[in-house]
Amino acid sequence: MKRIIVLIAFILPLGSIAQTKLTETITEDFSTKMAKRYELRDDSLILFVTEQMSRSGAGGLDIDKTMTELKSDPAALDAALKYLYQFSDCNRQGFIANLRKLNLLNNSVFPLATYTVNKFKNEAKDLAEEKSTLYKTGAIPATSPRPVYIPALAKAKETNAPQEPGSEPAPSTSTDVTPGTDPATTTTTPATATAAPAEDTYNWDVRTIFKLRQPEQLEALYGKDNVVERPATDLLGNEIQAKAYYVFPDTENEMQVVFDGDNAPSVTFAGERSKWKSPFGLKVGDPVEKVNKVNGRSFKINGFEWDNGGTVASWNGGAIDGKGVAILFKANNSGDPKLYDQVTGDKKVSSDLSALKKLEVVVEKIAFKSN
Repeated sequence: MKRIIVLIAFILPLGSIAQTKLTETITEDFSTKMAKRYELRDDSLILFVTEQMSRSGAGGLDIDKTMTELKSDPAALDAALKYLYQFSDCNRQGFIANLRKLNLLNNSVFPLATYTVNKFKNEAKDLAEEKSTLYKTGAIPATSPRPVYIPALAKAKETNAPQEPGSEPAPSTSTDVTPGTDPATTTTTPATATAAPAEDTYNWDVRTIFKLRQPEQLEALYGKDNVVERPATDLLGNEIQAKAYYVFPDTENEMQVVFDGDNAPSVTFAGERSKWKSPFGLKVGDPVEKVNKVNGRSFKINGFEWDNGGTVASWNGGAIDGKGVAILFKANNSGDPKLYDQVTGDKKVSSDLSALKKLEVVVEKIAFKSN
């Protein structure tokens, strides 16, 4: 009898470990199949998972890279499983059905289901409620929206199209396409005709910028008249040795873009009412408490009124750490000298310090540099 008890005591921990860890083979299988499914951009499953990955910050600055290399980022892989589980209404059988739709190996499905359900069982109710709210409010569309017609980009493609030797350029025409309508039913008119400009056809997703490598591409997306070249500045406003291109200069939507050869460019913006949709859901004007939540833990801020004052000194290994995010904070309510003294000078201030909330510390400027 004692031997049986000892044997059970030995087996139970092993079973528990098997349910809380994934083998390398299963991780590789899920990562590969998700990368393949990611190619279907109009797929409702992928649309939901990637939107949630972006909203939470788990997708990093380059969602394409993250979704095609999940095995290289354990936290992102867990997030992908979490949001796939949420897409399945936090129902184990529904989740298993969706895992099977990925064409996973038979011996990958049940371990993935058990691992995910165990890991997020305490969040299941909240996740299910959040999904319902996201769809009801339209925060996540039920279907993938049609591509938005961007005249500047279309013109650039038209101009760069190769011409047959000795052929005449095709007459320039413009096509008005209303999102949600069939392009085949739209009216083609001569370019000389005056058409009412679309209300807003620009792509405001910051991640779009990371794919660009030349200023001409920036001009094609947002219009040559909306891009100007000026000296680059750092987060504190100091001029640096770099050439910058400003999109929508001198407006709330102003964004500084600094190209870096074959690497992704860096972007910086400071408009509180900017339309830009940034990674991690962070924006100018966000309180420090929100940044704490996104990072998953407190972090360190350089003391105000000092060298690099108000900038993040360390993300303390949080979700944002190493993701190419730089933030400058400001205090909107610095009228109390004793309170303000707690966060000024040559010191590192913890972002969960109660004084920061009383001082109404918020994001003043934010920069992203995709790795």
